[in-house]
Amino acid sequence: MSTIDLRGPFVLDTRDLGRRAGSQREYTLTVPAPAELGIDVFAVPEGDPVDVEVRLEAVVDGVLATGSALAELKGECVRCLDPIQDEVEAHFQELFLYDAPESEDEEDDDLSVVVEEHIDLETAIRNAIVLEIPFQPLCSEDCPGLCQECGASLKEDPGHTHGAVIDPRWAGLASLQADADRGEA
Repeated sequence: MSTIDLRGPFVLDTRDLGRRAGSQREYTLTVPAPAELGIDVFAVPEGDPVDVEVRLEAVVDGVLATGSALAELKGECVRCLDPIQDEVEAHFQELFLYDAPESEDEEDDDLSVVVEEHIDLETAIRNAIVLEIPFQPLCSEDCPGLCQECGASLKEDPGHTHGAVIDPRWAGLASLQADADRGEA
């Protein structure tokens, strides 16, 4: 049987919903973001507010939670490393079973269940938000990034260039070319 912290911020009590199919309750809450809500370069900072609107509906097998979560993302552009922020709105729907099937199947461990008439929305909200985050966030679609040679910002200096870099193994040939250009060949 699964256990949950009944005092967790994402935990809702379903007792007032009852088990009669069709009954519903709507909730609006603001909860602190859990740790690691996002990807390495773009995430909801831990403790920042996550606004959640959810409708709980009693169904034959359990409680169906349908809702949305809104949060502010902070991170850095993957091309130029400038700080960026954006807002993410994620929609989720999760069925929490009254009775979890008793089997040895590992897939059954991932099922959401009602525990002591409570449900924990954290996993459903986390999964929905992470799926909405761009894999490679950019400050702008046409961000030029950084110079591959020296790391200078190409956004601040669009004309940034380095002279022709000659591989030291071919440097001797470059002097022959220079002689040919001067007509000394």
